[in-house]
Amino acid sequence: MITDRESGAALTSPSDAPALAFADPGDLGVARAAALFEHMQPEKAVELLAPVLAQRPDSAPGWILMARLRLALDQVDPALEAANRAVELAPDDPRPLAIASRALTLLGRHEEAMSMAYRAVIVEPKNPLWHDRVAWALVAADRQLGDAEQAARTAVGLDPGEAHYYFTHGVTLAALGHVDQARQALQTSLRLEPENPVAKHRLDVLNGEAVPVAEKKKRGWRLFGRKEESKPTRPEEFRP
Repeated sequence: MITDRESGAALTSPSDAPALAFADPGDLGVARAAALFEHMQPEKAVELLAPVLAQRPDSAPGWILMARLRLALDQVDPALEAANRAVELAPDDPRPLAIASRALTLLGRHEEAMSMAYRAVIVEPKNPLWHDRVAWALVAADRQLGDAEQAARTAVGLDPGEAHYYFTHGVTLAALGHVDQARQALQTSLRLEPENPVAKHRLDVLNGEAVPVAEKKKRGWRLFGRKEESKPTRPEEFRP
């Protein structure tokens, strides 16, 4: 814990530690908002972060965090606005590009969503998250499904121990009509993360044991996340 030498007052708490790694170390307001987000309190995080950004409109980490928070709260237009602000401030950071892509997909602006996703890959080609985003942007647009499968396969190759990427690969294979291969990918995903209900439902649909339904967000379920990551996310894909 960091304390002020004169007053002894705590400047950070242990819960701020992961936030400090994410945010600008010099901006405790952003760090504390990030800590609230990590503890599944996006509404409180937005309340804390909004005045910080009013005073620090040049904070790219702050705008990236705000974009993620707005997506978690299903506030898609504000999420896109925040992501675009971050892109302007940090054009070489792939995160706001991917967040903007996600928001554009949700808004049905698929061409722009695909473009943003590919831009994220160009900036950081070794990060599987951005290939995964490309795959979902293409699947949502229902076009270039072969490219979506290739992007999903690339993500698996970059991080073969992550359940989510096999899930995405299974979805893209199913979209191409490769049911047996899709089943294998989903089974691998479930071996890595056995309790995931979304992957299980997808597999049950392929096996004829369930009826396809529109997948809604499940904020209480940390889908396909690392054990150290517990943040709200939509069921169909990672959020950067």
